[in-house]
Amino acid sequence: MTMKRPDPSSAKWSARVARDSDALDLEEGVFTWDVPVRIAQSLKRSADASTRRKAEPFQSAMSMLNFYINRAGKNLNHDRKLILERAKGELRALYGRK
Repeated sequence: MTMKRPDPSSAKWSARVARDSDALDLEEGVFTWDVPVRIAQSLKRSADASTRRKAEPFQSAMSMLNFYINRAGKNLNHDRKLILERAKGELRALYGRK
């Protein structure tokens, strides 16, 4: 039984999605910042300004944040995950959600 090798063009597809999203133009390095409110504000600005998104701004911003957290998976260290989870709370607050 032979194992299939992954297609090199599909490698790091999640990084490409985060970088070249059709819905949001993200600021450079937004998910590496250490201040949750700054991350949330940036995502909100991007979602509010986008004319290409298919969902409401809140849903688009939260989806991109969740996508990044989920794709990073085990490679996301505990401190970074806490920052990004706090950014989700800040994003909810910015949009007046619970």
